[in-house]
Amino acid sequence: VVDDKIRERLAKELELIKEKGFVSYFLINWDIVTEARKRGFYYVGRGSGANSIVAYLLRITDVDPIELDLYFERFINLYRTNPPDFDIDFSWKDREEITQYIFDRFEHVALLGTYVTFKSRGVIRELGKVFGLPKAEIDILCDGHYKPEDLDEVSLLVLKYGNLIKDMPNYLSIHAGGILISDKPLHSFSATHLPPKGFPTVQFDMVIAEDVGLYKFDILGQRGLAKIKEAIQILALNQPEEYRGIDIHNIKKFKEDPHINTMIKSAQCMGCFYVESPAMRMLLRKLEVDTYLGLVAASSIIRPGVAQSGMMREYILRHRNPGRAEEKGHPVMLDIMPETYGVMVYQEDVIKVAHYFAGLSLGEADVLRRGMSGKYRSREEFQKIKDKFVENCRNKGYEESLIHEIWHQVASFAGYAFAKGHSASYAVESYQSLFLRAYYPLEYLVAVLNNGGGFYRPEFYVHEARMLGAVIHAPCVNKSMAVNCIYGKEIYLGFMYLKELESRVMDRILKERQACGKFTSLEDFLDRVVISIEQISILIRINAFRFTEVNKHELLWQAHLFLSKGNTIDHPKLFPPTHQDFEIPRLHTTDLEMAFTQLELLGFCLCSPFHLLKDAPKNDKGSRDLPVYEGGYIDIYGYLVTVKNTKTHTGKRMNFATLVDQHGEVFDTVLFPPVAAKYHFRGRGIYRFYGKVVSEFSFLSIEVIKMQKQDYIQDPRYAEMKTANKRSQLARTNKQLKDEELHTSGKNGN
Repeated sequence: VVDDKIRERLAKELELIKEKGFVSYFLINWDIVTEARKRGFYYVGRGSGANSIVAYLLRITDVDPIELDLYFERFINLYRTNPPDFDIDFSWKDREEITQYIFDRFEHVALLGTYVTFKSRGVIRELGKVFGLPKAEIDILCDGHYKPEDLDEVSLLVLKYGNLIKDMPNYLSIHAGGILISDKPLHSFSATHLPPKGFPTVQFDMVIAEDVGLYKFDILGQRGLAKIKEAIQILALNQPEEYRGIDIHNIKKFKEDPHINTMIKSAQCMGCFYVESPAMRMLLRKLEVDTYLGLVAASSIIRPGVAQSGMMREYILRHRNPGRAEEKGHPVMLDIMPETYGVMVYQEDVIKVAHYFAGLSLGEADVLRRGMSGKYRSREEFQKIKDKFVENCRNKGYEESLIHEIWHQVASFAGYAFAKGHSASYAVESYQSLFLRAYYPLEYLVAVLNNGGGFYRPEFYVHEARMLGAVIHAPCVNKSMAVNCIYGKEIYLGFMYLKELESRVMDRILKERQACGKFTSLEDFLDRVVISIEQISILIRINAFRFTEVNKHELLWQAHLFLSKGNTIDHPKLFPPTHQDFEIPRLHTTDLEMAFTQLELLGFCLCSPFHLLKDAPKNDKGSRDLPVYEGGYIDIYGYLVTVKNTKTHTGKRMNFATLVDQHGEVFDTVLFPPVAAKYHFRGRGIYRFYGKVVSEFSFLSIEVIKMQKQDYIQDPRYAEMKTANKRSQLARTNKQLKDEELHTSGKNGN
């Protein structure tokens, strides 16, 4: 319903947009997203642009600023002289096409440049090469594992000049997504060059563009939208009757879906946009988030700034303990931020605190927020407003300790936290991916894998699909495509996972299969597809010809006998070829041999990695047993998913690790500095842990006391060879001993 509040807000926005001269900026963004919709491209309008009701009505964003009480001053204010900022995300597959449209549609267009500066490690590495230091010595300098008194003169010079050159420009690059559109030729401002992207690029950065009043349009690419779009395309093929009833843009329905909200609360979000990382999974469980607004808050709380200010923990405490906010929070803070319990969570909260707590105008408050980002920290206007913030607080009679505490919170996170509109835009995309994950998990996970995975390695999305009922198959010449594909619940891995398989060979296989049908045998395949012995060996070894029901070792022999190296013909054969019949002895392959071949060719095996252990696990404890051992100690095995290396405030190293147990379920561990100093993660594999099960806000994890990496069995493909060599060596030794014995006894006999 359009009420007076909405009309007033709309009139205010339109008046300010006209007054600041930003009408063309809004209309150009509207033109871009309108074209995107015509072409069927998915996009997300985010950033501070989501705070505008005009942007919402023009469909630049999908976030209703009235519903979320978003401040328009976060987007444009009277103090703002530079153009506002929209971030529009497209699928990584569509981004180049929409960029080309912008260059074709408008006359004066160029990509925005950026200056890459020397960082401490990079400058030491470059200077080390110039001074001729060996790589080992350069690595020591880069890692900082040295005592200055132990360094020679050259190393000291490298460090000295490194400090002088640090933060100076290194080379000119391209801004991640910035495109300049001007009403006059951009050569009036800068020369342009043509980098590999193929679009003209100016030779200055965004700060200079803002200073001269040029409009920057952020056209970015991300994989989350591509996953959503491809999942729907896969669903149309695999479950056409379900596909017809889907409206992926029905966000209101998704927000109210209890199944989706239960998934968020239990953090069952593998593969879902922005909510799948271990840190986010942990936060969702601690907060017990089960609403859209809760997810919007979580999307910003996870950012570094809120954690650095110490307010992430305080937010969780206030969320879970009614009454704590009133007990611990300042009345003014509670009054201006009731929905976040008086805790600053969004960038807008900086504006609210500066406006209501410190008495700054809304425009001045936004200058303060902008000043918190590194780009503007030295601006004179920022210093003036910072001084006014402190002065106003003193005039209001606040204690010095309170003023400094609030200022510390503002300063520690304003440059890192999300705008509420930005978090809301991300939460919309999260809900779309969660809907697909909830109701069509296999199709969605195939789309995730086909678009480069996400936070985790591909094998864990394959594992998740298996846990959800999929049957996983290795690549097959008759079923697989270049990417992964699904038939019912059967997922066939794509040829793309075979690292050594050439793309031109993939193309030939797929074109031939599409033109003339499935392959009936290895001989049929070799007659129809031009391929080298090295490339066919990869396909045979991964068992891509299993439909023939012939052992892969026998097939390898057949391939070697049929193909002579360097004698392939690059054109169709005129007559059917005749083949000699070769009799090949019966050969056998074990499951363990297949698993190690998969590890080599795919990067992961399709069986449980626990089957490859040299010594079987001493117990079968897993994630499901943690509640029983809460407060006690557990001995548990886990296959490493991911490790986060971090440092305490004193600079000591510690680790957070996520693992999969023997039952396929996930659990989390933490290695505090004394343990992290003693035990190190040594790459992928299975680790045995002994530690204490602890609970923080009902989230269970293991504080590790000791751990040990478990050995895999010896690769059976080579173990027999080694055994055969040993037998051969032993036989030769025995023969030599026997000969010597005969020689000696012969002498004695004489």
